Amino acid sequence: MFAENQFKVEMINELPENMAIAVYRCGDLVDLCRGPHIPNTSFVRAFACISASSSYWRGKEERESLQRVYGVSFPDSKRLKEYLCLMEEAKERDHRKLGQAQELFIFNKVSPGCCFFLPHGARVLNKLKAFMQQEYWDRGYEEVVTPNVYNMSLWETSGHAANYRDNMFVFEIDGKEVGLKPMNCPGHCEIFRHRPRSYRELPLRMADFGVLHRNEASGALAGLTRVRRFVQDDAHIFCRESQVKDEVEGVLKFIDDVYKIFGFEYELELSTRPDNYLGVVETWNRAESQLKEALGACGKPWKVNEGDGAFYGPKIDIGVFDALKRKFQCATLQLDFQLPINFKLTYAPEDEGKHERPVMIHRAILGSFERMVAILLEHYGGKWPLWLSPRQAIICPASSDWLEYAEQVRGKIHRAGFHVDIDKSGKSMGKMVAEAHKVSYNYILGVGQDEAGSGEVSVRARHSKGALSKISVDEAIRRFREEVAAFK
Repeated sequence: MFAENQFKVEMINELPENMAIAVYRCGDLVDLCRGPHIPNTSFVRAFACISASSSYWRGKEERESLQRVYGVSFPDSKRLKEYLCLMEEAKERDHRKLGQAQELFIFNKVSPGCCFFLPHGARVLNKLKAFMQQEYWDRGYEEVVTPNVYNMSLWETSGHAANYRDNMFVFEIDGKEVGLKPMNCPGHCEIFRHRPRSYRELPLRMADFGVLHRNEASGALAGLTRVRRFVQDDAHIFCRESQVKDEVEGVLKFIDDVYKIFGFEYELELSTRPDNYLGVVETWNRAESQLKEALGACGKPWKVNEGDGAFYGPKIDIGVFDALKRKFQCATLQLDFQLPINFKLTYAPEDEGKHERPVMIHRAILGSFERMVAILLEHYGGKWPLWLSPRQAIICPASSDWLEYAEQVRGKIHRAGFHVDIDKSGKSMGKMVAEAHKVSYNYILGVGQDEAGSGEVSVRARHSKGALSKISVDEAIRRFREEVAAFK
């Protein structure tokens, strides 16, 4: 049926021999498709071509170059128009465009798919990391630091050598194959098993901000949303099977608390046992039952995605919606029975009987920091909240005569822990204010003869539509602290 199309023939030949192949007809069109299709084209009442671009077949630059066309359809023109307006807004909020305007990060061909964070971008990253570290402190997580390079024997034990090798950077050291880590879990298993463990130590919540590398196809790289080098707020919880429900509830509460701070709406899905599962059905059933109980206790609606769990355990998928109602996968929560078996992890039980196997919970809240910076940049439209902002305040002196006083003010605000700059361009006050607004400073502090004489600053907040108030430097710092505390 598809002999004239080499690409479809290639796809068909790679399918398992016992797999049913779906073909759909719509009028004269007969196509290879997982389906379902619409019954007929009368359902397509309003449509538009969104974009068209060249793309390497399967994202591999050595393969053929094809044309990729994106289109969208809605039941009526009103909803199509609303969608197109949102897409125009999304173009203005594109993190690559805003990141360049705010001098947050750059990419360079000397390291494809790896981001160079500039000073202001590093400020955002460090604030996100510090925020998560404080959350870990409050919630009983222990932070660890693990190597970036491991012998391939580790990845053979974990199963990644067999199932993930093509996505890894593999090379030789002293004649032996080693791989850059694409995830932290095997290293955490090694930490768990380096000495005997007792039930008294569980749950053990292990967090890691280690650098990860994944060999993504060059055609798949896209700004900060798909990179080869990244950092996650990664953590693994080792617990007893009886503790799974409480730990999952704790993670769901953690996700909810963090996403409320960022103003995210989200949805939950329980992905259950797939056809290619490992382990025994009874263990899976107990695990799925505990996840259902935890989801029921969290008070948010959720649905079941039958058969879409990982082969090593069921999982909860969290879909995040930004200000433009676009959906992203950031947080993850997965139960794992397989890695504890592969690494022979055990702990001494309460009754001193036969050693038992812990359950491993993989979880991330923000996910990749790089990807989260992109999402937040577009979510806020570049207008960062004060606690996360890389440009919290700028001092604009009325003339060079007041630079010395501006330095005194800057020193005091800097010592209070806020990012504050001085505009030394010598431009007019109007131009300095306009440029400060352009790069989204949260506060503009004017200083001149009156302010220097009284030890004050004239404050203009980004959100106050030009209103000015003259206050002391101490009062300005107090207001900054109040705003940060209220947001977080």
